[in-house]
Amino acid sequence: MFSRSCQYALQAVLYISLHGGKNNAIKIKDISDSQEIPIHFLGKILQILVKAKILESLKGPTGGFYIVESQTQLTLLEIVKVIDGLDIFDKCGIGLKACSDDCPCPIHHDYKIVKQKIRSLLHDKTISDLCKDVASGNAIVSYINQQ
Repeated sequence: MFSRSCQYALQAVLYISLHGGKNNAIKIKDISDSQEIPIHFLGKILQILVKAKILESLKGPTGGFYIVESQTQLTLLEIVKVIDGLDIFDKCGIGLKACSDDCPCPIHHDYKIVKQKIRSLLHDKTISDLCKDVASGNAIVSYINQQ
């Protein structure tokens, strides 16, 4: 459902939230290596997130990316909105352009329920919530870190 860019953005934000802070900016190479995200692609995504005020950045040799406490209260839906937009929740599940409530595709009504549940989940979960799940051992950020 989400673009690769959006998936990478969610992974990077979570990684930065767990490992960084204003006094510990995370290097793009560390994120790239840990999450197995191409570094140049990641750089573009992180620039978008900084511009949208989802992340902070520091330039220079000690620079990198970090997130402040207030930003950890942002919902996942806010990240999705910045990267993919919210029109993904209006698209047909099998890609038909004319699909609607009045003229549904074969999966329209079932898929509409799924999209509503996903949107609700993303609206209800904050970056902080995900960090708590990882800290409690109920979730992972990267398989590489688990080996």
